[in-house]
Amino acid sequence: MKRRWAKLMREILQHFAEVPLEAVPDGTLLLTEGELSGRVYALAEGQLEVLRGDTRVAILDEPGSIVGEMSVLLVAPHTATVRALGDAKVHAVENAPAFFESRPELSWLLAQLLARRLNAGTTYLVDLKRQFAGYGNHLEMVGEVLESLMHQQERHFYPGSDREPGID
Repeated sequence: MKRRWAKLMREILQHFAEVPLEAVPDGTLLLTEGELSGRVYALAEGQLEVLRGDTRVAILDEPGSIVGEMSVLLVAPHTATVRALGDAKVHAVENAPAFFESRPELSWLLAQLLARRLNAGTTYLVDLKRQFAGYGNHLEMVGEVLESLMHQQERHFYPGSDREPGID
């Protein structure tokens, strides 16, 4: 499984070979949560930190890791902030919609990447549902809430809560 993941990431990175490399110093913000930039970055070297609010969601260190693609595909603001964690090198695409459109073969690789992410989320959802089944209180609803979010089909969906004002 890990080999297949590494192979997928290498194949994705190959599609960015003609995109100039940019050196980004430690702490550089690449994407800002809530903004619509139209940019995508592919990691070549180093680490990128992904944050939702003040919460670290992930540290990306695999060359070929892409950030910004969800915003581009959904034509929606970025759902997370991404910054360099230490010095890094990235391929920066300013007009990601045109970049993706000119490389239809990249669509299959992105579909695989997004399917893996969805599978990880679904696996986590099943685990949560098992953990909280039978509690008979609000914890039992965690699975139902997450399941409804995973299968949300509305055109404009922006998750939020009373703790996150400003998200409609």
